[in-house]
Formats: sequence, structure tokens, C-alpha cells
Amino acid sequence: MKNPHANAVAQLEKVAQLLRKEYQGQEKSFDAIIDRLKEPDVVHQDKLAITMDDGSTQKFQAYRSQHNNARGPYKGGIRFHPNVSLDEVKALSTWMTWKCAVTGIPYGGGKGGVVVDPKKLSKKELEKLSRAYVDFLGDHIGAWVDVPAPDVNTTGEIMSWMVDQYQKNLSKKGLIQENPLAAFTGKPIALGGSEGRSEATGLGGVMVLEKLVEKMGFQNKNQVTIAVQGFGNVGYWFAKHASDRGYKVVAISDSKGGIFVEKGVNVKQALQYKKEQDSLPKLDAKTISNEELLELDVDILVPAALENVIHQDNATKIKAKAIIEMANGPLTPEADEILAKKGTILVPDILSNSGGVTVSYFEWVQNLQGYYWSHQEVITKLQPLMETAFAQMWAMKDKHKVDGRMATYMTAVKRVVDVMILRGDF
Repeated sequence: MKNPHANAVAQLEKVAQLLRKEYQGQEKSFDAIIDRLKEPDVVHQDKLAITMDDGSTQKFQAYRSQHNNARGPYKGGIRFHPNVSLDEVKALSTWMTWKCAVTGIPYGGGKGGVVVDPKKLSKKELEKLSRAYVDFLGDHIGAWVDVPAPDVNTTGEIMSWMVDQYQKNLSKKGLIQENPLAAFTGKPIALGGSEGRSEATGLGGVMVLEKLVEKMGFQNKNQVTIAVQGFGNVGYWFAKHASDRGYKVVAISDSKGGIFVEKGVNVKQALQYKKEQDSLPKLDAKTISNEELLELDVDILVPAALENVIHQDNATKIKAKAIIEMANGPLTPEADEILAKKGTILVPDILSNSGGVTVSYFEWVQNLQGYYWSHQEVITKLQPLMETAFAQMWAMKDKHKVDGRMATYMTAVKRVVDVMILRGDF
């Protein structure tokens, strides 16, 4: 099986073959840029030494991959996980470049991580590791250089420690620059975070859903059936906003399994029940497995949990007319091919779940201005960006007669290539 970075490079090569004919007379420049985009601009790596609570010293492998900054500062999360690897952060930073480009926000791609199981650290040890990570990156992060954010197992609290360490390091050097809060996003609201951030990814997906339903020719929202796999932050907010707008969410699931309600799930009640009972409500519902949810005969399937849940063994059983990817990488490349042949419409993750990074961009803008927006202002600003990104993807899909994933990647890669040609930087 290919490693994630090899997958990212293979995707780029496939996109480049389709885009190359749009660069007549500039083929040499185009080819040079594509070659350069196969690898990050730079990868920082080191072992972080932490004094543990028992007085011993432990070292943790840390990475930061900075893929491309032609369109703006590097942007991307930091994850604390035992499976973090060099190839993973390189791939994720590449995909972040495309995600930022597809929504038109002025960032490039970055990604970082530490090889650690944070559950095995005390709060004090976790804080030390977070501050050490900022020290390791030094001048390689900052509001106009690289803007990290939370990712797997990192939180607003961890971002608070990191931004505090960053500010202290600036003070030690006697540096005064723009608001240091703008060096990190995903912060608590009390420390310069943005209203609307927690729901932004799920809500952005529903904004895409609205435009997709128009393209599919549905007349009434209440006739559109939706199944959502995953009832964490992203899945819940997607299901809630879809339900609030009149769509019929007939199935939801969490890691323990799912429920099917033909007349539609009461999403708010389901969340309340899950908080109290740590499971989904079974009353008036048919219990189903996560696998069964994927194979339901619904109009739109929303995988919002884990990667690779739709693969070559179950792709032929998918009955949904369209899939909106809210998790990162829920379809394998083999499943992509099978579903494309079946005519299943796909809105890929780098478009459909980009509401989160878009509101992170809004947080950065607010920090730089020192002027904060209301919840309603944030939502109002998010909608046109999501709708425009979808419209541009659909136009590329129609023009080149390709599937949704390829159309989205072509849109994103073209934007990065065009800027690099303008800069003459290849």
C-alpha cells in the first residue's frame, strides 16, 4: 500500500496531465512547478526533550512540513499522536495547500505533529511539550510565515499555551510586531478565537449541500434523504444545520453504531441523549451498524468520521446518488473509480470540509485587525466563499468532463501554478 505522501504525489501527477494543455507555450514552466510541488518547500524536524513529572527526561520526535507559500503564509494543524510520521505530515501539508487554494483564502499548506500519546502525559507534561514545540519552530512560525492550528488531539487550550510561548519568545528578543495572537488559530474566544469556529466545518458542508441539491434538480428539501456517518463535532453540526434547513436526516451513527428513522432523526434530541447516556437514542429508531448506514438507499451520504470507510469491497454496495466527504479521506482511490463509473456525484473533502480552515482565516484576519466579528458576521462571510468554491469546482467538472474530486484538485492546483508563474518562482 502506498504511503500518504506517495498518494499525494500520484494525485498531483494525475491532475497535471489534465491541466498541462491549458499552459501552451509555458509547458517547461508548468512541468518545473509540478516537480517542485511534489515535495514540501522545507520540513523541520527534531527531538523535543521534556522533563517529566518524575524527574526523568523523555524525547519526542517533532515535525513541521511547510509545503508551499506562493499564495500566502503556510497554514495547517498540529497533531499529537503515536502514528505521526514524516510521510504523513508531508502529505497533509500538500493537501492543505490545495484546500486553501480551492476556497480562495490566501494561505499555503503546512502541517505539524509530535509522535506522542497525549493520554499518557499529565497536564503539566502536555504543557511543557506544547511550549517546547513552539521553541523548536522558532522563527519558522508567525502571522506572515506559518500559522498553525489544532488538529488530532490538540485543543484550544494547547493553542493558548503555544501562543503564550510564542509571545514570550518575541519579548525575549525585544521584537514588537503585529498582534502575536495571529500566529495561531483555533484559540478560545477569550484569547482571540473566532465566533462560529466550532460549527464552521459542518456548516460549510451544509452550504455545499444546498448548492449540490440545486444541481441535482430536487424541488423540495424535505424529500432529500441524508445519512451521516459520524456524530462528533463535524457530523453533529452537519446533521443539525441540514435538519434545520428542512432536509430529512434519516440516519446518524457514532463509533458504537447507528440509528435509522424513516421520518427523520431529531438531531438535537439525539445529541442530548448521547451526552447523557453515551449512546444514540433507540426509541422509535431502527438500530443499524456503521457499515449498514453506508449502504442505505438515500439521496446523499455524508461520511463524517474516519478515513478509508468506503473501499473497493463495499463501493459497489453504495446506493446514494451523491457523497459529500466531511471526514478527511473517507474514500479510497479504488472506491473513487468504482463510484465514478456508477455515476455517483462526489464533493471531495478538500472542498466540503474547508469551512473550518476558512473560519480559521477569519480568526487570523480579526487578530490582525484587533476587531472582532459577531457570530452572524462570520456565518455571512463564510457562505459566499463556500458557494463560490463549489460553483468553480462544478464549472471545471463540466468543462473537462471529470469527477468532482478531479475537478476540485484541478481548480486548486491551477491557482497555485498560476501564482508561481506570476512570481517567476520555479
